[in-house]
Amino acid sequence: MIWTIFLLVQAVLLYCILAQRSRSKSDPPLDKGVIPWLGHALEFGKDAAKFLNRMKMKHGNIFTVRVAGRYVTVLLDPHSYDAVINDPVSLDFTRYAQVLMERIFTLRLPHHQPAKAKSMMKQHFQGVNLSCLNSTVHRHLRALLKAEAPQNQTDWKEEGLFNFSYSLLFKAGYLTLFGGEQNNNGTDPSKVYKEYRKFDSLLTKMARATLKPEEKRTAQNVRQRLWELLAPAGVAEGSDSSPWLHGYRQLLQQEGADEEMQRKAVLMQLWATQGNVGPAAFWLLGYLLTNPEALAAVRREFSRISQTEMSQTPLPDRLVHTPVFDSALEETLRLTAAPFITREVVKEKTLHMADGQEYLLRKGDRVCLFPFSSPQMDPEIHHEPQKYKYDRFLNEDGSEKRDFYKGGRRLKYYTMPWGAGTNGCVGKQFAINIIRQFVYMVLTCFDLELCDPNAQMPEVNASRYGFGMLQPEGDLFIRYKPKCSH
Repeated sequence: MIWTIFLLVQAVLLYCILAQRSRSKSDPPLDKGVIPWLGHALEFGKDAAKFLNRMKMKHGNIFTVRVAGRYVTVLLDPHSYDAVINDPVSLDFTRYAQVLMERIFTLRLPHHQPAKAKSMMKQHFQGVNLSCLNSTVHRHLRALLKAEAPQNQTDWKEEGLFNFSYSLLFKAGYLTLFGGEQNNNGTDPSKVYKEYRKFDSLLTKMARATLKPEEKRTAQNVRQRLWELLAPAGVAEGSDSSPWLHGYRQLLQQEGADEEMQRKAVLMQLWATQGNVGPAAFWLLGYLLTNPEALAAVRREFSRISQTEMSQTPLPDRLVHTPVFDSALEETLRLTAAPFITREVVKEKTLHMADGQEYLLRKGDRVCLFPFSSPQMDPEIHHEPQKYKYDRFLNEDGSEKRDFYKGGRRLKYYTMPWGAGTNGCVGKQFAINIIRQFVYMVLTCFDLELCDPNAQMPEVNASRYGFGMLQPEGDLFIRYKPKCSH
């Protein structure tokens, strides 16, 4: 026993000596942390925004940190983002994505062609097909909201705003995009939503491979149930099925994915399409309800839209100009959209910064952009960045504001909730359309108010930084009832 312990200690010491990394003159500032191998992994995972802001104060707009044996170079200068986003030769998007696919969905697609899949997605989420999706989701939202409303129009119904927004938008999206009407998936959307929320609550731990034994069993059980529930989705082809999902399944078949892998890929698409819209709608409605001036401005804009006409035609399919709503949504996303943009360094690269500095990116490292820290929460770009200002993205004449500056230079990227470049979100417009329809229907069809008029927005769950839309710690409780005219 003593000899075994001695050998283990010697092995650890030898590893630490061999794995030591020092900074050369051409490298970004290096911060390895005090814990061998682990480095800053614990602090990074606990609250990435707080940690990266601390590193920025210490090292500037670029630095390399050690995280669980890997070296990650973090770039926080938005003027320099294109040097990372527009380089598919030295920097690879797919490798880290494959790591997450396996950790979260136990999904392996060795012959997957992301460019081909993206091209197929564009066909279904843009143009004429987007209009069809808008109409379908509009119909489902109206039906779901009607079913959710109290039967007696004089009665108030109380609920947490997060669950209200997430559940309704998840169900509408599920019915629209996964062919729920055609195959019914042997269940109703509420059952899928219930299982999905269990899965979603463990997502960040799955991604970081930090699940406890009991959580691992729970995650596997929930995944299994979701695979079963989603098994029929996209299999059949017909007028009531989901064309985009059927096309996606066909592409997977062509790439050699068996039925099991297809089910896992369908679950990944469920997360990709439904994981952010509901939380975004929650934050938007929450900010409006806790900012009376903002709520009044959005209501005034919506009041100019004919409710009679709206009942027949989805809002996005009509030439309706909603700059106030658009600004309110953009401001919400600025405050609550916090994805990482990550690349693997597959070929040594000299990064040319906008300020003229040059740094070497080493092969085998990762590069990470965190737009939440900059540009979105940068006080030089957005005055009082912690405050919700519904008109932040409006000029004085009411037009869209696009001119923001850092260091005296106009920014290309002043907010980045949808990513950027070739890996930007294909479903961006569809997501915006769903949120706008949902908020319009809720504000025009219901009397809606806070249970506590003095309630404040809940804090964010800090462990969700890096994984798209943030989620709240706790909820904001509302009450609602149908308006008398409805």
